[in-house]
Amino acid sequence: MTIEQFQRTIEETYGERDAARGLERTFIWFVEEVGELARALRSESHERKVEEFSDVLAWLTTTASLAGVEMSEAAERFARGCPKCDRSPCECRREGREKDSSPRR
Repeated sequence: MTIEQFQRTIEETYGERDAARGLERTFIWFVEEVGELARALRSESHERKVEEFSDVLAWLTTTASLAGVEMSEAAERFARGCPKCDRSPCECRREGREKDSSPRR
């Protein structure tokens, strides 16, 4: 499944309900799901982690749709690697150290 297909599937499945909820409340749900993922990463089974990653992905995608953003457009920003240095792996430096796996994007 492509990112575009996933976004369309989420919109078809939940779009009406998400639109009624609105962007702000949907974003709050997304943040709650990120919290559940954080807990699952600490000690849960692989299956639980997959479930929480999929929930986060779905809520992020819903939030993007409500904000008028195509997830494929957002992903394209990383098509050549790091969007700051255009390299893969990233060669950016921060405070004299190599960036970690969570660079300021």
